[in-house]
Amino acid sequence: MYKNELDNYIKNKKLSNSFILFGESSFLIDRYTEILSNREGASMLKLYFDEYDFSVAKAHLSQASLFGDQNVLIIKSEKKIPKKELDTLFEQCEKNSDNIFVYAYYGSDYTAYAKPPANTKTMCVRFFHPNHTEALATLAQIARESSVAIDKEGLNHLLNIHSGDIGLSCNEIEKLSIYDKPITTKDIDALIFGLAEVSIDDFIKKVLGKKDFKSDLESLLGHGEDEIRILTALTSYLTQLYMFNIYIRLNGAPNAIEILGYNAPKFAVDEKAAASLKIKPPLYYKLHELLLEAELKMKSSHVDKNAILLSTLLRFVKLL
Repeated sequence: MYKNELDNYIKNKKLSNSFILFGESSFLIDRYTEILSNREGASMLKLYFDEYDFSVAKAHLSQASLFGDQNVLIIKSEKKIPKKELDTLFEQCEKNSDNIFVYAYYGSDYTAYAKPPANTKTMCVRFFHPNHTEALATLAQIARESSVAIDKEGLNHLLNIHSGDIGLSCNEIEKLSIYDKPITTKDIDALIFGLAEVSIDDFIKKVLGKKDFKSDLESLLGHGEDEIRILTALTSYLTQLYMFNIYIRLNGAPNAIEILGYNAPKFAVDEKAAASLKIKPPLYYKLHELLLEAELKMKSSHVDKNAILLSTLLRFVKLL
């Protein structure tokens, strides 16, 4: 099922007690995990990502609640739980209607959970990225929940500041809740720092993609970003790509833990792996040399850092 169907079940109070939430929108998966598991006085167990342990999860759903209330289990993971283990956890919910189990799957195998397990009342819900109208409605709902007085114009402005990113926009609603007055667009301009507009990573991807980056650069600088930091961020990103390139050439496939030192999300690893192979090793040397020379110039006194940055970026794109 999809979000609107789940909303109807919530509205009509006809929910199951076990759920698989998956899809493209991590924000909505997080939001509905919270909504579906919010039970006052329940015995709650949260197992996030590498914390998952089947024996611990099963024991939690099998035990009698210490206070005679519900047992709630939340599992968040990018990896698929083995089918036998997942079926066993759902069986515990079928046996005891006081149990609630929410499995939030953040991986990309969306077909795996399109249908509920046999002989269960489990609800499988796929969440797509919300369109503007849906994002606006969700933002309005969260504003009401947070007692933030903000009209449709203000909500639209907030979404636009964050380039339609509902997650970032909702984070700002929480910050605005401390102001005991109606929030106007002028208040938003004065109080909110448009993170999505000035995402250095997005800017770097445009540069590497040889796309027009000038308006993004103006936005970064206009929001107070420093020219040297922009340059060093590009250097750091390029270095990561070079590490991916070398590792893949030696081993055939990327390994985030060995390359980066931490287990990054699969989509991010795949994205950097693909980008890394578009640049040949000799070109990495030239690009690094260009960036390091520019950084040295910027750190000299009485120079126009803005002009050096723009000139360097143009030369960088030309080399690609």
